[in-house]
Amino acid sequence: MPTAETLDRFISRVEANAHAEACEEFYTEQSTMQENQAPPRVGRAAHVAAEQTIMARVKSVTSTCVRPVFVNGDHVVIRWIFHFELPDGRAMHMEELAYQRWEGERIAEETFFYDPAQRTPK
Repeated sequence: MPTAETLDRFISRVEANAHAEACEEFYTEQSTMQENQAPPRVGRAAHVAAEQTIMARVKSVTSTCVRPVFVNGDHVVIRWIFHFELPDGRAMHMEELAYQRWEGERIAEETFFYDPAQRTPK
């Protein structure tokens, strides 16, 4: 079960848009990350690479945790809002729920739930 301090540090890293760094610091080596019902990515290195790819494709991103964060033992639910500015001037606004299973102070499994229509730039 993560401590409140660990959760605060994790949320702060994501809100600072250090997404790849958050993966390196807070995920187990063999963790899984899944988008809705898509097949999961396996391994911290895959998560870092995916985050680096996303960040390289956008001009800027604003990441916001909507509190409260729900914790029940090793399970955590975080509501996130992301606003992406794209290089062509369009934007994407996404809200999602992250359902996490922690092993001690690291995330072992995470599934994101969101409406895929939000991924269409406007």
